[in-house]
Amino acid sequence: MNTIIDTNFNFPGQKGLYKGKVREVYNINDNLLVMIATDRLSAFDVVMPKGIPYKGQILNQIATKFMGQTEDLVPNWLIATPDPNVAVGHLCEPFKVEMVIRGYMSGHAAREYKAGKRMLCGVTLPEGMKENDKFPEPIITPATKAEMGDHDEDISREDILQRGIVSEADYVILEDYTRKLFQRGSEIAASRGLILVDTKYEFGKTKEGKIVLIDEIHTPDSSRYFYADGYEDRQDKGVEQKQLSKEFVRQWLITNGFQGLEGQKVPEMTDAYIETVSDRYIELYENIMGEDFVKADVSQIQARILANVERFLSEYH
Repeated sequence: MNTIIDTNFNFPGQKGLYKGKVREVYNINDNLLVMIATDRLSAFDVVMPKGIPYKGQILNQIATKFMGQTEDLVPNWLIATPDPNVAVGHLCEPFKVEMVIRGYMSGHAAREYKAGKRMLCGVTLPEGMKENDKFPEPIITPATKAEMGDHDEDISREDILQRGIVSEADYVILEDYTRKLFQRGSEIAASRGLILVDTKYEFGKTKEGKIVLIDEIHTPDSSRYFYADGYEDRQDKGVEQKQLSKEFVRQWLITNGFQGLEGQKVPEMTDAYIETVSDRYIELYENIMGEDFVKADVSQIQARILANVERFLSEYH
């Protein structure tokens, strides 16, 4: 399959290029950002050696659709989507924290809880909870933003303010926006028969000093979803929840002896396995979006992106 793993474009007015774990961000004239969602797959903060067909398109289309569905609540950076894998938006200075919000005791929180911890990012966790139980109220557990390949680290609100990573006035807005987005995301998920379990949001400041939502929102890479049907029953029986997220990749890696720890080697991903991952991402898209996924033409994926972005830039004023 033709996938996009790496880009090295030279767009008109290009000032710089930042490569994240999955997205590549081009600075155009210190005014616009062209964000390309690649097909790279990252788990345990490690980028896997092979790409997943259509993954970038899926992430980009989910994120841009949800930005449209939440812009009445929270302003965002997005201007246009000139290509299935591309979003173009306003240049922003990103905050160096990810705003993680959890409605349920799952994933990282559950692993910490099982290890006996009752405090996560300065938030006290109730006693007597079991994995995938709902929290009385959603909790915000921020993480410091890692450079490519480094692990994101849990951090408390107090530490963020004390270390001057974010000012208190700005942090109050970040928390407010995070709760509003999670509430809207949960309502949209419920309308699709899903539960939005946890997610993360990233924010930045425009040149004018306005705080806006940037990067992705409510995608299977940044969020965890459960199927609502049978959730209570599965909790009562103590069986695993049916979920829509890339947790299935993490579980496959754990089973194959990999958790991103030093000295561990990424297990081989066969073409057959990669195809199943691609199929799961398409399933995620169709469940989250409530519509069929339309595969873009990937025969000349780099040329397609280049032509679409250059056309947009030539017409943008």
